Amino acid sequence: MISRLLLVVAMSLAVALPAKSETRIEEVTSPKGIKAWLVHDTTLPIVALEFAFRGGAVQDAKGRDGTANMVSGLLDEGAGELKAQEFQSRLEDSAVELSFDTRYDSFFGSLRTLSANEDEAFDLLKLAVTSPRFDQDAIDRIRAQVMARIRQNSTNPEALAHYNFQEQAFPGHPYGREVEGTAETVTSITRDDLVTFHRNNFARDNLVVTAVGAIDAETLGRRLDEAFGDLPATAEITPAAPATLTNVGTLTVVEMDTPQTAISFGRPGPLRKNEDFMAYYVLNHILGGGTFTSRLFNEVREKRGLSYGVFTGLFPLSASGYVMGQVATRNDRAGEAVSVIRDEFRKLAAEPPSEEEIAKAKKYLIGSFALRFDSSNKIARNLLQFQIDNLGIDFINERNALIEAVTREDLARAAKSLLGDGELLVVAVGKPEGLESTGTSSGDR
Repeated sequence: MISRLLLVVAMSLAVALPAKSETRIEEVTSPKGIKAWLVHDTTLPIVALEFAFRGGAVQDAKGRDGTANMVSGLLDEGAGELKAQEFQSRLEDSAVELSFDTRYDSFFGSLRTLSANEDEAFDLLKLAVTSPRFDQDAIDRIRAQVMARIRQNSTNPEALAHYNFQEQAFPGHPYGREVEGTAETVTSITRDDLVTFHRNNFARDNLVVTAVGAIDAETLGRRLDEAFGDLPATAEITPAAPATLTNVGTLTVVEMDTPQTAISFGRPGPLRKNEDFMAYYVLNHILGGGTFTSRLFNEVREKRGLSYGVFTGLFPLSASGYVMGQVATRNDRAGEAVSVIRDEFRKLAAEPPSEEEIAKAKKYLIGSFALRFDSSNKIARNLLQFQIDNLGIDFINERNALIEAVTREDLARAAKSLLGDGELLVVAVGKPEGLESTGTSSGDR
């Protein structure tokens, strides 16, 4: 059965799906009032379901960082009357793929099944989200796996740079904590913490769902109620307090005996609901988001050979937004790399990009959009994110026009806001030369 599913999935990746302008998205409301977006596609007998509960790791209790992450690892480790091995065997026997993950603002779930195995798939999904067992042996096993990853990351310069960047950027705020937790906090998590997180966060009013594949609206409505209908009507969550990235202008060095320095850098940025967000989006592509075409790539790698790569990205969270980038370079050239990056921030803030740069950025961003929708999995994931971001059911058809409408004046305005005077929060892990620490850090996790 597994080989059959793998064959069908492989076929689905190869089959050309309709162009996004031809993709019909309908909103489905179940008899119990659960809403979902649906793309009905009978090309293959597969159903892909993506869902999320708003809340995520910011709902971890203080001193219990990593609770949401632990829950994500435990939902398929036994549910209802089925212990871990029995539950996993049922998934395997029916070739059902069920997985969970968490980020700061949302807790995610993913289901893949052949249409013929829908009954079993949704039965197992219901058990996982409504009746997880949280058996102690499973808790101990997942905790050990998390602790192993934490130990591994404690010797990873890039991971340490990111961890310390978040801590410096949002001190005392949930965004300043690590989603996976620390060795100390993960050790302290109890079964009661896991049960409480599940009870408070898994509810119908903070549930977002997208389905793609061989399932019609009536059937999906019934399946939604089967899987999620027994959850509480209302979640007991506390929204993250609004926050602004802090410590801009500080530089923190975390000493590590490694031949390269890993550097994370950033500044405050826009929320997704910002009316100029598309201008920020195009601007970031030109600055550092365009891989081989960005200004940073050209200045840092092509002209100076300081690194194999450098990137920046926009991170619009529910309660804060920021632009963050990463680069790795030889210790003896770390100071030069940071100086070049700061200069490029300043230059772009002082003088907006040329019309040629803008045209190239728009062409890439518009042309590559379809690649995000070339499989049922990608369609489901992207549409789910559109819902989380409150972008509306027509955004898929409006997005490219919004990018095309961005003007040089829009980019000039966005650049002054996003890039400012070029001052950055910088965290460097390694033995960098030419960089002197002005901030503090917790160092290892």
